[in-house]
Formats: sequence, structure tokens, C-alpha cells
Amino acid sequence: MNKNTFTAVKLAKGEMNVYDFGGVKLHAYKTNDFIDDEVFVVEKNGKAVVIEPPCFFDNCKELSEYLNDLEVEGIFVAYHGAGASFLPNVPKYATQNAKEYSENGGGKALIDNFAKAFGETFDGSVHQITDVIGEGKITLAGIDFIIIRTAEAFDIEIPEINAVYTHMLGHDCHSIVAGAGHADAIIAQLDGYIKNGRDLILTSHYTPEDLKDAETKIAYLEDLKAIAAKCKNAEEFKAETKKNYPDYSGENYLDMTAGFFFAE
Repeated sequence: MNKNTFTAVKLAKGEMNVYDFGGVKLHAYKTNDFIDDEVFVVEKNGKAVVIEPPCFFDNCKELSEYLNDLEVEGIFVAYHGAGASFLPNVPKYATQNAKEYSENGGGKALIDNFAKAFGETFDGSVHQITDVIGEGKITLAGIDFIIIRTAEAFDIEIPEINAVYTHMLGHDCHSIVAGAGHADAIIAQLDGYIKNGRDLILTSHYTPEDLKDAETKIAYLEDLKAIAAKCKNAEEFKAETKKNYPDYSGENYLDMTAGFFFAE
């Protein structure tokens, strides 16, 4: 499936890009919120599974209305635990570490910061996980999902559409990279996608991407390590990176990356 082969449905705030695989449809919801969230809905025979809930109240309402004609069997809550007003009666699935990440860990800290930054537009309530899952296969809505545990939460393979979900990629935007070791781990992960020939890479903050985008990101991460190795401090690192990638978005992520590479 080509990442640009979709039908666009314009909504009041966001936009839905629908990929038709025949028996399965992928609905990629571009929220157009303040943090560029992307939500994915996998549909088969009138039933659906949501991957990552939206976290702003207006998006929660908009997506709920869009899904009115589908029977949503579950929501995977991996890296984005906020937005509990979204489909409150639908089962929520997460690994134990993802549950802890959203309730007490780094995810909860991010939720609290976003709630302060965005005020009453942001739904800072945390989803209550109804089903704690482990690694391996789980079948929902007649679709097999392969759960892969990560340091903070979990990624998801969807074999039927040859796609994989992970938190971040973004081939032309900065990412949060917690030092050279983390960069190497991301590179290894992307190499795995390339070796497995994934058609689509789904992420929480970008429209669906492909393997060429993964190659672009690997080159960026290798360059990021090289830049960090020759810089003396965070400001020099940020300036050099911006010089090399003047058109990249996500400068706030670059700030965080600089803090990790040059921790005081």
C-alpha cells in the first residue's frame, strides 16, 4: 500500500485519511491539535480497534461521532494515556509498563505538563486500563495484532495490512532522542522494519510513512550522533542541527534531545 493512496474525509477540525486494503480499512485521523496527534482506527466487517486515543476534548468528540456506525471493540493505550472522555465504555488494552507509564511515570508527567500548557481544551484524565496484555498475538475485531514491548510502552504489528505502529518517526521533523544509545536503538528498530518490508509505519505524531522515510530517519539519527560528538554544549548542538536541517519541524523536540545529549 502506497502511503499516498487514500481517500481524504475533511472533518470540522481534523481530517481522516482512509486506506482501503480490501477486507480491512485503516482510518488515519489527523487531529490538527496543538501537538499534531495522529489516531488510527483499524476496521474489519463493521468492527474496529483504535490505536491511541485523542487527548483534546474537541477531537475526542469529533472522532467519537465519526465512529458512530462502527462497533469499536477496544482501544490500545500505549504512549498516549490522556483523553479518558473518549469512548469511556470501550475496553482499554495496555501492557503493564504502558499502564504504569501513563498513570505514574513519564507519560503522566507529560500529561500534567500538557494540561497546564493547554488548559481546559486538553483532557488530562487518564484512561483506566481494563485489560492488561503481554507480548505476542491478540485478536480484536477479527484482526490479529502483535504486541511488542518497548522501554516505555509497546509497539504493534498489524500483519493483515503489513503495517507497524510505533510512537514516533517523522522523516522531516525532529524527534526526542535520549542520547546516542537511544539513537542506536531507534536505528535498529527502523532497520527491522526495512528488513521485514513493512508497507506502512504508523506513528502518533505523523501521517503514515514508508520504508524510504525510515531510511531518511536513520541517516538523520546517524548525523545527530556525529553532530553531538563534535559539539561542546546544547546550544552549539541545536544550532548545528538546525543549520543541517533548516526545514525540519518539531523544534521543541530538538530542545529535549539537546537536554539528553548534554545533561548538566
